[in-house]
Parts: sequence; C-alpha cells; structure tokens
Amino acid sequence: DLIRESAFSLLGIIDDILDFSKIEAGKLEIEHAPMAVTEVIEKACGLLGHLAVRKGVELTLFIDPAIPEEVLGDAMRLRQVLLNLANNAIKFSSGQDHPGRVSVRAVLAGRGPGQVMVEFQVADNGIGMNEETQARLFTPFSQADISTTRRFGGTGLGLAISRHLVDMMGGEIAIQSELGKGSTFSVHLPLS
Repeated sequence: DLIRESAFSLLGIIDDILDFSKIEAGKLEIEHAPMAVTEVIEKACGLLGHLAVRKGVELTLFIDPAIPEEVLGDAMRLRQVLLNLANNAIKFSSGQDHPGRVSVRAVLAGRGPGQVMVEFQVADNGIGMNEETQARLFTPFSQADISTTRRFGGTGLGLAISRHLVDMMGGEIAIQSELGKGSTFSVHLPLS
C-alpha cells in the first residue's frame, strides 16, 4: 500500500510539472468534443470515493437535471480541474476534530442561444484560508505556509494549473473561504 501510494504521489507530481511546462510553453490545447457533464463529474467523484472513505470524509454529489445531456467541451481537462479541487477539499477537511464533509455540485447557472453556463462548486468544512493565503492561492509553487506543505503535501501547482485550464476553456474560478470554517471553489464554465 505504501509503495502504491508513493508511486501515485510521484506520478501526480510528474503530471503536474508536465502540464505546467506545457502551459508555460503555450503548447496545451483545449478540445471541443461532445461530452456528458454528468458522466465527467460522476467519474471524478468515483475516482476519489475510496480516498474520502479512507480519510473519513463524507463526499456528496449533486448534478442539476437541467444541465443538457451532451455539450461541447474538454472532458479530460474538466475532470482534471474537478479532481484537483475535490482532492484538495478531501485532503484539507480530513483529520479535523469534526467529521469532514465535501460536496461537489453542478448547476445550470444560465442559458443563452446555443450555450449554457454551468457552475461547478466544490465545498468543504476543512481548515479554510485567510485572505492573505487566498490572494496567492493560484500562484505556481505556492501553498499556505511551510507547515501546510509538511502536513498535507503537494507541489503548489494544482490550483495554478486548474486556473489556466479554466481560463483556456473560457471560464472563471473563484474561492470563498474563512479560516477554520472551510472553503468553496466555484468554476463558471460556458459550454456549447
């Protein structure tokens, strides 16, 4: 188990560094292909279900039935953003003096001619962040402080990559957080 966990951890770091390098070189491309938003979110949460159970965190999922069955977008990159946000939420809401809870939601936030606006929310009841930490949150290789890095691990690249991906997909990412009370990440994404 330790070997497997270490291998996945190293693989995650290598993937982050490669993605960041592609972004810096302007070589990362976004695909516009038919995808089912429901399937993308369910698979992302399914991949993290065992981690949530192992960390003692309740992971819930809600998908607005008003979201069209099929849209045009980049399923792999959307899944990558959701995995990063949900993985962080699980990581930072586990090991507290209260049971950890993470909710992943997708709601139809608007509809226009030939396009929908979908809002993805990942909320947790974890350690939360102060305003200073939030201000540098999307900066590459940046984390809250050295104790956070030592306690929770990570490279500080996941959120920087997620922001680039959301920007490239024409969307916006935002955070609401309060120290000791958890965080909510919101991604607004226009989809044809």
